[in-house]
Amino acid sequence: MAKYTLRQLECFVAVGECGSISAAAQALLLSPSAVTGAINELERAFDSQLTIRRKAHGVSLTPSGQYVLEQARGLLNAATDLQDMASAAGQTLRGKVAVGCYSALAPSLLAELMAEYVQRYPHVEMDFYAGTQQEIHRMVLSGELDLAIAYELTVPPGLERKRLIDAVPSLVLAADHPLASRERLALADMVHEPMILLDVNPSRENTEMMFSSAGLSPWIRFRTTDFEVTRSMVARGMGYAILVQRPFADLSYEGKPLAVRPIHPEVRHVPISMVWNSMVRLSRSAEAMLDLAIELHGDSANKL
Repeated sequence: MAKYTLRQLECFVAVGECGSISAAAQALLLSPSAVTGAINELERAFDSQLTIRRKAHGVSLTPSGQYVLEQARGLLNAATDLQDMASAAGQTLRGKVAVGCYSALAPSLLAELMAEYVQRYPHVEMDFYAGTQQEIHRMVLSGELDLAIAYELTVPPGLERKRLIDAVPSLVLAADHPLASRERLALADMVHEPMILLDVNPSRENTEMMFSSAGLSPWIRFRTTDFEVTRSMVARGMGYAILVQRPFADLSYEGKPLAVRPIHPEVRHVPISMVWNSMVRLSRSAEAMLDLAIELHGDSANKL
């Protein structure tokens, strides 16, 4: 029989995520002394120091504490699943799920996934976040997100992944650019043209890799950190760009026409995957989200 309780695990997870006893107590609507007592009892049950507590410096976790934190999240997810299934006699999926997405992918992939999920599982409370790859990776590892959609580049240790779809980089030019009359273009055709680089990873890393693999060096005239700003600058004739995502209409945000051309010889595809924390057991609601993403996009032969 376990010598610890779910309440103790809940307090410990809250402390690990909030970084202090007082913040965890506030999040759980408990007194700081109650949270402290729960942590003390948990450390006695495990016969191990899980936390390092310093006044004015909050609480940090020992290596043992970090391991327990990851396992405790899975146990709490399982406990919540059991309660939800019992209350609904196992017939209705309930619970919570938080999904993230790399911001450039969110309009085309996340919106569809969320809309279909809400329709199928209306009793699940869903939250989402769109941001940089680094942000969503961090949030998945910290437990703030259950799952996230991201490019399968620079995936940090500790994340499991399931490939969903392959994206194909394209050259994007102003519709009246002299090279836009060609059906396809080589990277070598562009080295003397000004480039507008989408300067966020993994877009920057992928672009640099394409040129270096071809033994070429692009002329980077402008750098941006926003997908639509990049397309607007291209449409105004300020340079070309290499982008992976392609909106439904080849128009900039201002409504100016763009020419999108395939790269020849074809460059390597960029896999897009669903990622999750390898140390945390997915809840039933999160598993349903993963299964739905695979159903909608889980064919690596598909291309964006």
